[in-house]
Amino acid sequence: MLRIFLFNATGISPNACFAQEFFINGFTDTESSVLLVMSFDRFLAIRNPLRYSSILTSARVAKIGLVLFLKSMLLVLPFPFILKRLIYCRKSLLSHSYCLHQDVMKLACSDNTVNFFYGFFVALCMMSDSVFIAVSYVFILRTVMGIGSHKERLKALNTCVSHICAVLIFYMPIIALSSMHRFGKTKSPMAVILISDIFVLVPPLMNPIVYCVKTRQIREKVLGKLGIK
Repeated sequence: MLRIFLFNATGISPNACFAQEFFINGFTDTESSVLLVMSFDRFLAIRNPLRYSSILTSARVAKIGLVLFLKSMLLVLPFPFILKRLIYCRKSLLSHSYCLHQDVMKLACSDNTVNFFYGFFVALCMMSDSVFIAVSYVFILRTVMGIGSHKERLKALNTCVSHICAVLIFYMPIIALSSMHRFGKTKSPMAVILISDIFVLVPPLMNPIVYCVKTRQIREKVLGKLGIK
């Protein structure tokens, strides 16, 4: 994106494009999986606070992280290969500042049925994370409503605010972009580019801010580094 905006270098080679969409899709699915595990983490912290540290040990968290990363990368690994087998008859214009699977496959002049169905399968896997996150918050609310003290209820819910913000920041651009592709018959190309750039750039920018504001230990260390007490 910087190459496009700074030098107006709008071209990209096929192999670079396939590699780019692999990493974008892979890390997107990884982040989605991490948000799912974090929702389970919040449920566990509220449901069994005394056993929280013994259940989610550092070794167990590291194993979960490794499994999720490998799952995400293996899930999108076929993308570059099924895109590479397609025939592209001419130079074509992408509708984003970077390469995405659903965008690239539309440029092919050969049959892309396999790409469509596998892309749909990957999208379902990613959206299933959001469903499980919603389910985990149903259980969290049920647990919180069982707490007798109103003050303790608010304290328990307050521990989830950062995660809820991170989920909204991550999923809202995805939902907006998907809706524009599916239902926006007269969608503006500039609007599509803007939403797709927000999808890539805003979550990494906002997540540290969200967690810095809501997590006292992080906030104190950051303010200490800046010389602000």
